[in-house]
Amino acid sequence: MAEQPGAVESVEVTAERWSGRRVLVTGATGLVGSWLIKDLLARQVHVVGFVRDPDPQSELWRSGDWRKITIVQGQLEDFRAVERAINEHAVDTVIHLGAQPIVSAAHRSPWQTFEANIRGTYNVLEACRLHQQTLVKRVVVASSDKAYGTQARLPYTEDAPLEGRHPYEVSKSCADLIAISYHRTYDLPVAVARCGNIFGGGDLNWSRIVPDTIRACLLAQRPVIRSDGTFIRDYIYVKDVSRAYLRLAEGIDDAGAAGEPFNFSPERPVTVLELVSSIQQLMGCEDLIPDIRNTAQGEIHSQYLDASKAKRILGWTPRYSLEDGLAETIDWYRDYLAIERGQASLAATAV
Repeated sequence: MAEQPGAVESVEVTAERWSGRRVLVTGATGLVGSWLIKDLLARQVHVVGFVRDPDPQSELWRSGDWRKITIVQGQLEDFRAVERAINEHAVDTVIHLGAQPIVSAAHRSPWQTFEANIRGTYNVLEACRLHQQTLVKRVVVASSDKAYGTQARLPYTEDAPLEGRHPYEVSKSCADLIAISYHRTYDLPVAVARCGNIFGGGDLNWSRIVPDTIRACLLAQRPVIRSDGTFIRDYIYVKDVSRAYLRLAEGIDDAGAAGEPFNFSPERPVTVLELVSSIQQLMGCEDLIPDIRNTAQGEIHSQYLDASKAKRILGWTPRYSLEDGLAETIDWYRDYLAIERGQASLAATAV
């Protein structure tokens, strides 16, 4: 595992600070939620996972971690369900990850995305506000680099305006602004995390470039690129993202992070074609020529983040290079798809 060149000394997230806390994680079955819960359980945290539906394919279920936490089933759009999760389980920390996370899905159905991402966020924040005197001491809201929209100046810094235009971007801009307003107006101890494109094992949204490319290579098929391949992005490994959320929650206590947004990025932007090439090199399938379709809609062409604020104030730096994160991710999907093929073979034999 390679440290990033020139990285400042990072601050470690210690078990002692987290042991005994009661943490609500919304979006617990999602990519980040599943890995964040692993980190929380390792630190002896009582985790309350807020989920819309139990998902046997998610890493949370497949790993068996769901048996080690308290599950509250409900929708973020239902304020009573959110408030009950906080109140009945005496939650002191909220990490709000729950959202409709797919850009193309937002383009097809903006109403559903606005309901989950905007109403869902203000429901969580309002429930926290109601219990901030007696229970909730820190809140982290997951925003995104998409909240910035298209900007003339790159990389994005936290003082750039939030100018989302397409449905997914707008949902993140709104949620981000609402979170900061709850701090400015009600002194809610909330901070906002803005990450680039997150990847890692457990992401079964095959429309995303990393899992879909890995699967294609494992099946000896041409990787499909839905853009023209020149779009530029940050790609950040999920384990670095989990540490970022934990450090941000700690920063609310000790670094004056409340009311502040923070970018988290390895600060190594690459094109989609470069990313696909890296995966192919790691998997030894460079002979598979990418199928470039150029059909993507509602996507920003170039976006990447400046993470110097997180380094300076929180002492956060990524532990994983792009190649190291991809290597671990490839291993996860290789095991996952081998198991899936094995189960399918057994089912065919049984028939």
